[in-house]
Amino acid sequence: MTDRAHSIIARLRIKPGERVKLKDRDPRDSSLFGDEQETKAATAALAEDIDVLQDRLYAEGSRALLVILQGTDTSGKDGTIRSVFNATGPLGVSVTAFGTPTKTELAHDYLWRVHAACPKRGTIGIFNRSHYEDVLIAKVRELASKEAIEQRYDQINAFEKILVENGTTILKFMLHISKDEQKERLQERLDDPRKHWKFNPGDLEDRNYWDEYQEAYETMLHRCSTEHAPWYVIPADRKWVRNAAIASIVKAILEEMEPQYPNASWKPNDFVIP
Repeated sequence: MTDRAHSIIARLRIKPGERVKLKDRDPRDSSLFGDEQETKAATAALAEDIDVLQDRLYAEGSRALLVILQGTDTSGKDGTIRSVFNATGPLGVSVTAFGTPTKTELAHDYLWRVHAACPKRGTIGIFNRSHYEDVLIAKVRELASKEAIEQRYDQINAFEKILVENGTTILKFMLHISKDEQKERLQERLDDPRKHWKFNPGDLEDRNYWDEYQEAYETMLHRCSTEHAPWYVIPADRKWVRNAAIASIVKAILEEMEPQYPNASWKPNDFVIP
């Protein structure tokens, strides 16, 4: 791991049991990076490196990486996927966007649909939103009882520990944006006809619960950042910073995993292609 990657991880990682105040974390912080254009170029290079490491992971076929992207509306989950994983071969990457549960999903426990979407061995799975909706929107909108929400923190930690013990490394990124930045991005969706499809009037209703969501995120970070599955709070007002931070961490963790191409059971020199 490079010194830069180590510094990024040390700054952004939430320690187990740490109490987080999001208002004390600047969503526009760019101090971990230098010039914007140089950083964008470096991020593109990181994406290429991630592709190489993912190819090894796919060939090895024994472990998986799960990347969880969680954040308020407009925080940049889609943009992160495009920037960080744009160079990665599609065979080894799966993206799951979790929306409102279906009737079938509601007939099961809340983790049922999540477990089914976890990445298979040899692949990188990306969750665009995740099981954490069940302690965020479910908590703020009172879609479940307080007792049920309280149980879910420990249940989620146990669920993630099962995944880790069975070969899945988990990275969880909370994309931290300001209320002012969200306003600008929502207005941009209204102003640009090409982005009208992205606008959901329900986003404005959720915006009325901004403080309640921030509190729910703080509780989530406090209760569910563990040694086996840590949370990282990513300053996301500046898209280039967001992308660079996540790409740096993903590459560093893949390097720590050290996936290797398997040894062939035959010798190449024993064969002649006619």
